[in-house]
Amino acid sequence: MGEARIHFQARQPDADKAFGLLETALEDEGLPVAISEIDEEKQIFEISVYTMDDLDGVRKRVAELLVPLAPDLDLQIEELPDIDWVSHSLEGLRAVRVGRFFVHGAHERGQERPGEIGIQIDAGLAFGTGHHGTTSGCLEMIERVVTAERPRNALDLGTGSAVLAIAVARLARIPVLATDIDAIATRVARDNVRLNKVGTWVKAETAPGFHHPAFARAKRFDLIVANILARPLMALAPQMAQHVASGGSIILSGILERQRQAVIAAYVGQGFRHLKTLHREGWVAIHMKR
Repeated sequence: MGEARIHFQARQPDADKAFGLLETALEDEGLPVAISEIDEEKQIFEISVYTMDDLDGVRKRVAELLVPLAPDLDLQIEELPDIDWVSHSLEGLRAVRVGRFFVHGAHERGQERPGEIGIQIDAGLAFGTGHHGTTSGCLEMIERVVTAERPRNALDLGTGSAVLAIAVARLARIPVLATDIDAIATRVARDNVRLNKVGTWVKAETAPGFHHPAFARAKRFDLIVANILARPLMALAPQMAQHVASGGSIILSGILERQRQAVIAAYVGQGFRHLKTLHREGWVAIHMKR
């Protein structure tokens, strides 16, 4: 099936409560939740949950979560057209400037300022155009860490569009392994690597975990960048400790501000020390060292 939207309407403040409850409960499951005003005068809002699979299961989960607020809620379902929304919307996105990095689409190619590092990320089916707070925070942290520490190699775990891997390669000119669990993301990453002419340094692989042969070949990394989600990041802490070089750094993102302390604690338990946190639009990028 394609993407579908499970939605319902409610008045404030019930709508705000429902949105907050669903956003908190579903964020780690990767289910986007949105709220929009339908009737300003009557203060009616619509809350939507988007899913691409297990529509019945997600609908049941949403209904169960909302029982305390609205036990008899009538959830509506809308099947959405099969549109590549990244392709559809990227032309309207303005380029992003983060430190020395200039992340842009084809429509703004050649508009780098003197000294800027241009990274072209065209439309694709993978996360990472530079506009989200997690990506921009990582880009700023990458410039700081790479400039200060001069790593000899790097890993971009959960690479998505490969924007972070490309940033490291363009800045440091070092080997970068870019991995993702999604084969489509890996294909998009490889396309972007070719587009940005960093194939000499960046190798993109579909790897479901650290047991993949690509990690064995690279052994340990001076720098690991992981822009995923808080819960998987915490679960990966022991393996991250095994794959970062002594004295190496990790940059972690995809973390909400309220999840920051839990993520830091998981890595401190594996011998890392926290050096800096950048805050962007309710998200954080964390630099730790081992």
